[in-house]
Amino acid sequence: MKVAFPGLTSIQSAGLILGVIGLFVPLLLPLDSLSVAGQLSLGIFFMAAIFWMFEPIPIFATSMLVILLQIVLLSAQGPVYTNAELPVDKPVTLEDHNWQIPSSAIRDDETIIVAVAPGETESIEVEIIDRNGKHVIVRSTELTSDHAVITRPEHRLVNYKPNSYTDYLGTLANPIIILFLGGFMLAEASVKYNLDKNLTRYLLHPFGSQPRFIVLGLMLVTAVLSAFMSNTATAAMMITVILPIIAQLEPGDRFKYGLALSIPIAANIGGITTPIGTPPNAIVIAALTEYGISISFTDWIIITAPLVLVMLLFSWWLLLTLFPPSVKRFQLIMEGTFSLSPKAVGLYVIFGITVLLWVTENSHGIPSSMVAFLPVAALVTGGILNKNDIRKLPWEVLWLMAGGISLGIGMDKTGLAVWMISAMDWSSLGYIALILAFSAVAMIMSNFLSNTVTATLLMPLVISLHVSGIMGDQFNLVITGVIIAVACSLAMALPISTPPNAIAMSTGIFRTKDMAKMGIIIGIVGVMLILAYAIFFWPLVIN
Repeated sequence: MKVAFPGLTSIQSAGLILGVIGLFVPLLLPLDSLSVAGQLSLGIFFMAAIFWMFEPIPIFATSMLVILLQIVLLSAQGPVYTNAELPVDKPVTLEDHNWQIPSSAIRDDETIIVAVAPGETESIEVEIIDRNGKHVIVRSTELTSDHAVITRPEHRLVNYKPNSYTDYLGTLANPIIILFLGGFMLAEASVKYNLDKNLTRYLLHPFGSQPRFIVLGLMLVTAVLSAFMSNTATAAMMITVILPIIAQLEPGDRFKYGLALSIPIAANIGGITTPIGTPPNAIVIAALTEYGISISFTDWIIITAPLVLVMLLFSWWLLLTLFPPSVKRFQLIMEGTFSLSPKAVGLYVIFGITVLLWVTENSHGIPSSMVAFLPVAALVTGGILNKNDIRKLPWEVLWLMAGGISLGIGMDKTGLAVWMISAMDWSSLGYIALILAFSAVAMIMSNFLSNTVTATLLMPLVISLHVSGIMGDQFNLVITGVIIAVACSLAMALPISTPPNAIAMSTGIFRTKDMAKMGIIIGIVGVMLILAYAIFFWPLVIN
């Protein structure tokens, strides 16, 4: 029997039930190695993932709910942790390394937990000598009189120092949100003054009027731009290019889904190409440099460009297969001239300066999000956009991304992200299995977390595996680092997976399931391609 709540389909109703169950399940499981805060964060993670997939409530509403739950359940000012104090007691020293401690401090496996620093604890194994009511005598050479023994090992403050609620609310002003806002305002102004149509005329002219080659042209232009500038900014600009094309299609033409999806896919893949294309690339290179291995700008391109080209061509073919065009040619409107009104000229100047600063970010060092505030301020100061234009911006996307950023902060602060990574015994895997495991873990995590956070968490593990020598001579540190960077960028199954995905989702042209279908297929093929390159190509170009 199907169950459906009022206003929801059966699938949405099932998603609502599963999401609520997912919120509480981690608290009922024996996850001793995960802090109470980590279990709460895992519940929020399960709920958010299910809600984002089944959409029982709007996806931006899920993000708002995530932020609320984190403030209430995880922040220092929330009811769970307000005025909470870690229950501790000083051990009483006896003779022969014997100590008297409260009986409640002993865990089932005859270990105790001691406080090291705020939010930090460590476990100490002890030998029980005698039990005497509320106290127990133990022997330990590690325990000292300076230690504070935690009398309730299951306490919610064990292994967790709650952060301020402002860390979660602050995601609404996160630099990536400002970068989004700048891109949205440029896009809105471009539509208002027909700059998008003029850009369409010049960018697509070399690719003719056949739909398949128009998609190819869009993807190539987007990928090249994303290789040298923020893929978020690229996606924001290129979305304005496709809107006039989509407007010419019939309402039921599925080809418009492919057009809209081509932009985030190409932006995500194109960012792999250069060290500055996306943060995971820089994180991997920085980690390798610290270890004494340097990779030049050109070397990185040689390593990644062949894979990028293959993935672009495959994605192009997949888009045309899943969302075939219903017409053989587009009657593109290539007429029109650039407006020379003062406000339009002001837009061109602001647009040009912003793009130039984005493209040359590596030279002048001004962060792209800082540059993005130029159009935010200049477009309204110059009267190019008015209050009605501002109201039309897709604010729900900013909430969507803020929720995703907040979720990543919670998983990081509570130790959940590290716990998820450490759950697997990496040393027991062979080389091929290790490549597949790292690729899959990086891709899965990046679909829900920032790919920057994912790369930051995985690279120390990669380096520790190399240093330990567990994997033997077959383990190549550089290749494994490249695998992490590439896999993070190929994670694009959800609107929150990458900023370009969220930007494309803001158009309202396609549904989440269309993006998920493309993202899952690209992810699976991407993992297989990573494996092939790691075995046959990268060993030839990486020493």
